[in-house]
Parts: sequence; C-alpha cells; structure tokens
Amino acid sequence: MTEFKNRLFSGVQPTGDLHLGNYLGAVRRFAPLQDQFDCIFCVVDMHAITVWQDPKVLRQKTREVAASYIATGVDPKRSIIFNQSQVMQHAELAWVFNCVARIGWMNRMTQFKDKAGKNRENASLGLYAYPSLMAADILLYRGTHVPVGDDQKQHLELTRDIAQKFNNDFNAEIVEEGFEDGQFFPITEPLISGPAMRIMSLRDGTKKMSKSDPSEMSCIALMDDAEKIAKKFRKAKSDAEPLPSEIEGLEGRAEARNLVEIYAALADKTSEDVLREFGGQGFGAFKPALADLAVERLSPISAEISRMLAEPDEIDSILRDGAERAGEIAEETMKHVRQIVGFLS
Repeated sequence: MTEFKNRLFSGVQPTGDLHLGNYLGAVRRFAPLQDQFDCIFCVVDMHAITVWQDPKVLRQKTREVAASYIATGVDPKRSIIFNQSQVMQHAELAWVFNCVARIGWMNRMTQFKDKAGKNRENASLGLYAYPSLMAADILLYRGTHVPVGDDQKQHLELTRDIAQKFNNDFNAEIVEEGFEDGQFFPITEPLISGPAMRIMSLRDGTKKMSKSDPSEMSCIALMDDAEKIAKKFRKAKSDAEPLPSEIEGLEGRAEARNLVEIYAALADKTSEDVLREFGGQGFGAFKPALADLAVERLSPISAEISRMLAEPDEIDSILRDGAERAGEIAEETMKHVRQIVGFLS
C-alpha cells in the first residue's frame, strides 16, 4: 500500500489586511499543527491575481502574510513558508488537473458565483478555474490534511474528487510507476477548526468581519497597534442589557454573542466560562476587559509583523529558502505525474 507522509498544506491569499477573524479562525492554529504534521504554509499569490492586483501592493501584501505566519508562531526552519509563484510546478499540475476535472464540477462551485456576481461573463477564466489550482496546491505535496473553514469545504471536496479520478483514470500507469495499490494522490482529509470560526463585525454582529468593510472600526487588523485595538473594542457595538449568566441568554443578541465569543477565543475558554465570570455585568465593565485581553494577545503579533516588514530582505530570504525546499518536493511529484500521464521527458 502507498504510505503517504502525514503532511499538512495551508494557503492564505495576500489580498487586503489579515484581521482578527483570519487569526482566530485559521492563522493562530497553524503553530500548534507543527507538532502533529509536516507543515507547508503558502502565500497563494497566484490565486490573488484571479482579480486584478496592483503589482507593488501584491508584493507588499505577500510579505505581510509571510510575516504574519512567523509572528504567530510558525517556525520557518521547522515548517516550509513560501509564496506560490516561486514554485512553477503549481501551475504545471493545475493544467493537468484542468484536464482531469469536469466542467460540471466547476459549475457547482458556489464561490465563483458569489465572487463573480452578475458580472459573470466579465470574470477572469482564472477565477472560474482556481479551485483546480487549489487542488494542485495541496496535491503537489501529496498533502494528507488541510485546515478548512466552512467556505472552503466545497473546494476540498473537489480536491478529493480530482485525486480519486486521477488515481482511477491512470490506475495502470500508477501501478507501473511503482505504486502497487494504484493510489498516487491521497484523498486529503479536512481539519475542521473548533470554535470562533466566524468572527463578526464590531459594528454589526450579523455580518462577518471583513477587511473590505467601509467602517475601519468594524475590523481588527493584525497590524493594528495596541492603541487602535483598545479603541475599536471599547467602541464596539453592544446593547443596553447586562451579560447573561447562561448561553441561552445571548439569543437574539448578535453583538453581545460576538464579543463574548471573541473574548472566549482569545482567552482559550468557552463562552460558558466567560458568562460565568461576567454574567450580570454590563458592557461598561466587559468591553474594557476585552480590550485589555486583546491588546495583551494581539499587540506582540502586530509589533513583530512591523519589525519584519521594516526588514523586507529577511522575509524575502525566508520565502526563497521555503520555495527551494517546496520545489524539491514539488519536482519529485511532477516527475511521477509526467510519466503517469504519458509526457515524454
């Protein structure tokens, strides 16, 4: 039987500013995963250009995401950190997968419909086909696990479908290549995140926190300094009622629930624990406590990101080293893929 290395792949797009929702929903979980997996963390700059990007801004945002990985505890010696465009095999395998995946599969991808909207005919071909590139990102390293949020589950299902179809379509060639059970690509498993996957706006508890929100006060950016973090939490929208002692008391109170869940996530507690501590108190007491906790947890991260961005050569060196290491794994995979699909080399 093929034995797949226990390998995790995750990618973050370098568009906009990483914010508290990205941190609590994904990024902060990366460092502990290094204890369980051989980890590859990618800045997916090729995905970013499915919609037009200012090239200068894209380079800067690529460095910001890389710095965020490191500032939140990812060790570039222990794990691989690189930007996607430095490893050309991503695009090469994506083309193979474009020829394996079916049009019907792509038509079911809801994110394309959401992002293209009514302007579908003017959307780029890249935006339509990027789930195929996402599958290539993962399977190029024969990744066995991917941390996913709700909005990425469908794309991981597509990755699994592509892997299965490739293994089926080329079964004889895979066996001939030395993989006796005919399984060249793994059927990648999702790692579903725990609580605090959906952090909502600080101005409207019914809307997801977003870097594109017109109000700067709605979103905590990972690069916000201590003063900004504290100000945004102290001015966060709440209501006039005191906090309940039981979780049921948050029903219909979107802003209250959001602030309690953020506190719980930052403190590594449950929402029930937070309500036991603050139940019966008003937001005049709770929001300053939340602001202090957020400053304690987040300001060292923003300080380290700022330090690294002041020395871009350090980040670029880490990304080049990561790309070299990723490239070695990628080329080993592609040597087999080229042979399996019948390319003459």
